[in-house]
Amino acid sequence: MNTRHDNTRQHILDTGLGIFAGKGFASVGLNELLKAAGVPKGSFYHYFESKEDYGKALLEDYFGRYLADIDSLFALEATSGHERLMRYWQRWVDKQCTECAEQKCLVVKLAAEVSDLSDAMRLTLRDGTDRIVDRIAGAIEGGVADGSLPALEARPTAQLLYQLWLGASLLGKLHRNSQALENAMRFTRQLLTP
Repeated sequence: MNTRHDNTRQHILDTGLGIFAGKGFASVGLNELLKAAGVPKGSFYHYFESKEDYGKALLEDYFGRYLADIDSLFALEATSGHERLMRYWQRWVDKQCTECAEQKCLVVKLAAEVSDLSDAMRLTLRDGTDRIVDRIAGAIEGGVADGSLPALEARPTAQLLYQLWLGASLLGKLHRNSQALENAMRFTRQLLTP
């Protein structure tokens, strides 16, 4: 436990991401997290008031990284709006490994679990997913403007697609296969083809 980290707070968040993504929120105790991070309990409470506060910070950090990734993907100017969106959805498929015990998407893993346990975490999840839908809607608007997408209402279409993909990810976990994600990709291609 004497290992020093340049940014202990970030180290605790990074360590927890893998643990909570794999096991969920309620089933992981602070001792497990702190042992894996190699930090004392005092360090945890220096940065976080409670496990719930930690969960909120973990989600905020996750969304910050996820949104930065989306922004860089959607900023590729040499591609059409259609290509950017399809690249995003293909990346989603590639990251949702059904054979892995660890869930890659913290939203898929924690949304149902923590929504009834913590209003602060529920609101963080809600706001984060709203920002993702906003990014998708912006990409749809760009694709409609450049002619690579049919005339779609951006926000409702983005909401529909995000809900479809979250549901497909959950079903993929339940069935332990990629059929739901393949169906989501097929529907997405049909919807977004001009």
